[in-house]
Amino acid sequence: MNEHPPASDVSAFSIAISDSVLSDLRERLARTRWPDDAPGSAWQYGTDLTYLRELCGYWHDHYDWRVHEARLNAFAQFTTDIEVDGVSQNLHFLHVRSPHPNALPLIITHGWPGSVYEFHKIIGPLVDPADPADAFHVVCPSMPGYGFSGPTTATGWDCSRIARANAVLMARLGYDRYGAQGGDWGAMVTTWTGAQDADHCAGVHVNMVVGRPPDSAHPMAGVTAQEAPDVVAMAAFREHETGYQGIQGTKPQTLAYGLTDSPAGLAGWIVEKFRTWSDCDGDVESRFTKDDLLTNIMIYWVTGTINSSTRLYYETIGPGRRKEMPKVNVPAGCALFPKELYRSPRVWAESTFTNITRWSRFESGGHFAALEEPAVLVDDVRAFFATVR
Repeated sequence: MNEHPPASDVSAFSIAISDSVLSDLRERLARTRWPDDAPGSAWQYGTDLTYLRELCGYWHDHYDWRVHEARLNAFAQFTTDIEVDGVSQNLHFLHVRSPHPNALPLIITHGWPGSVYEFHKIIGPLVDPADPADAFHVVCPSMPGYGFSGPTTATGWDCSRIARANAVLMARLGYDRYGAQGGDWGAMVTTWTGAQDADHCAGVHVNMVVGRPPDSAHPMAGVTAQEAPDVVAMAAFREHETGYQGIQGTKPQTLAYGLTDSPAGLAGWIVEKFRTWSDCDGDVESRFTKDDLLTNIMIYWVTGTINSSTRLYYETIGPGRRKEMPKVNVPAGCALFPKELYRSPRVWAESTFTNITRWSRFESGGHFAALEEPAVLVDDVRAFFATVR
């Protein structure tokens, strides 16, 4: 990986978790106090006890953090202090420069319960493609409050502020024209980036498409027969799968005590999302290895950021805090994977994105597209941004 010399206010960073943190983790795993479960319930009530015990057993006996720490450290990483709205926050980011000088800068933003680890399969193909015309300089920030950015130290870090921080970061790196991409909260941040930094953001690409009916009294107006099942699926998600949003958006601190103290509790909270939100047909390891799941969980554990990560829900959609999505006039690409949580019909998406130039539907894949369908996502990102270079 090529390392770009940092600006004077940007510091090189390398992950180096102490042995004492890893020893403490193993001791906690060994002392896990397991709950009961409803007989024969499997995943019906939440994370399956049998599976979680197996995963945590592997975590204790076989998982090697040092292997994955070294792989992450193969990517050039940096930290910098970003000030937005009078508030300063440490920001960690991967910054992998392409060997091709005409590469387009691209900032890719993750969501919850993800991390920059999600992008380890797509960074290489984006940075150094077979055709130099497709090359990107890739920047992947750990969102404020997530991972190696560390906990947020002030309130108010919602998606619009994070988008402003991303814009400051790209300017600091010397990029006066760039693209933005993201899924989950990263899609929301990317949307705000396109709206707030249109003078520098050449286009946005999202793999979670959130929109609203242009006429709330007639929400199905303009929705195609192909899109109607997506509306039904989104309604089912809101009814059956948003309990986590309720607590994270109202009382995240209460949740944090258990998740910060218990690695098994943290794993149970996160792995259920990877199973439910991915295109895995109920078998989470058909899409992710145990090491994939645990490395992502480890980033939350070793940095102690599960609490600050969930605060993003409170700050963005908590009581009295929800903002209407902004209008985005820069070109937009929308990638719809069939098991994504939100797959808004195009007429809904156009209420936010006024200039959709690429609309792609895929046959497989879910919420974690960069891990589930990396080649497909890379191809779509290339095709969209080829139109704005």
